[in-house]
Amino acid sequence: MALSQTTPKSRQGVIHDWHPDDKKFWLLKGSKIARKNLIISICCLLLSFSVWMLFSAVAVNLNKVGFNFTTDQLFLLTALPSVSGALLRVPYSFVIPIFGGRRWTAFSTALLMIPSLWLGFAVQDNTTPFSIFVIIALLCGFGGANFASSMANISFFYPKDKQGSALGLNGGLGNLGVSVMQLFVPLIISIGIFNIFGESADIQSNGNTIWLQNAAWVWLPFLLISTLMAWFGMNDIAAAKASIKQQLPVLKQGHLWILSLLYLATFGSFIGFSAGFAMLTSTQFPNIDILHFAFLGPLVGALMRPVGGILSDKWGGINVTMVNFMLMGLFATLLFFTLPTAETEGHFNAFFILFLALFATAGLGSGSTFQMISVVFRRLIVTSVKAKGGSDAQAQVKAATDTAAALGFISAIGAIGGFFIPKAFGTSLALTGSPVNAMKVFIFCYIACLFITWLIYGRKIKTMATEKISTV
Repeated sequence: MALSQTTPKSRQGVIHDWHPDDKKFWLLKGSKIARKNLIISICCLLLSFSVWMLFSAVAVNLNKVGFNFTTDQLFLLTALPSVSGALLRVPYSFVIPIFGGRRWTAFSTALLMIPSLWLGFAVQDNTTPFSIFVIIALLCGFGGANFASSMANISFFYPKDKQGSALGLNGGLGNLGVSVMQLFVPLIISIGIFNIFGESADIQSNGNTIWLQNAAWVWLPFLLISTLMAWFGMNDIAAAKASIKQQLPVLKQGHLWILSLLYLATFGSFIGFSAGFAMLTSTQFPNIDILHFAFLGPLVGALMRPVGGILSDKWGGINVTMVNFMLMGLFATLLFFTLPTAETEGHFNAFFILFLALFATAGLGSGSTFQMISVVFRRLIVTSVKAKGGSDAQAQVKAATDTAAALGFISAIGAIGGFFIPKAFGTSLALTGSPVNAMKVFIFCYIACLFITWLIYGRKIKTMATEKISTV
């Protein structure tokens, strides 16, 4: 790997001397710079998640403003951003060492203005075809892709013993964007805040006025501000340079695919439930106005993600992940007893509480599995480089770069859950009139992931203890 050398002439925003694992350097200089980049990254990622999950709130309202889409079509619109988000996370996993964190964060944040602006116009014309909404939904996926580059970027700034906490904060507080969006959209669409531009409103069947375009347009000024913050406030790390060719060998690691599966079950559940929860609830409990409560699930899940990272730094990501999968399987099983049947109307309060518990464990598991990724790959790569005669410095640089690529790529796999879960709900409802079959599949996945975690990593905890692989 060709590393950028320190030069007397430094470009604005580029750091040439960066050694976060050097405790003296970290205390004197590194922590302050890393904290600044983390704060701006969180702001940009929060907005990215807000745009990514826009259709989870917009789709519920489309038929209320004059459109005539089927339930399956509406579920599809909530799922499609996760498809493009997952696919785009693959190239986004490798872009930071090529373009730099500052420049890419600014560019990728600014890009989200396109679907936000377009969606605002599309919802005002109820003759807009379904195909246009499909395109806009896919463009919203760029917000989900930002997670891969954001997490990869932040991993360069922090020492290995703070990776779990830093990545947990970046991912967890960034994930709050889903909750923030679902909290404010019901309020903002009831206010004509853009009337100065001549926007039109729709009258619902219940007589209420709704400005559905506000759900998309309200993010535009914040996206602009965050773009400027990233461009002028963040940094590029000169040593973190590598071509795609130099990063691709990480895909040959078997652990990459195992950890991808675990992350799919945790983060995939979080983003999938976030996308489909409102629509699912509206089909099972039609008398409940879920939009006033839907934000609580993503909020709980997002807040639990940094907790998962912190607990993993202390107790080991392997231990936390195994316990977490047990709880996810338990809560998903109990959910069966709350659903409506031919004899009962269901139990919404219990349904809602159990879903909050699922959101919490999905968020917790997202943090713990991400900590496992960082730990496992750093150890594997450092060992491999030293075995080939490389120096400790070379090993650490390659470990940072390859781990960042692994984090990004695995996050791409996890995002597929955002498509699979709402689509599974929609298909199950279309075929049987109930989401039960979809939930059975999820329970099987949680049990399988518990077994895989124990088989591949859990049995080795005692032998790993002396090397602290589970807590480094």
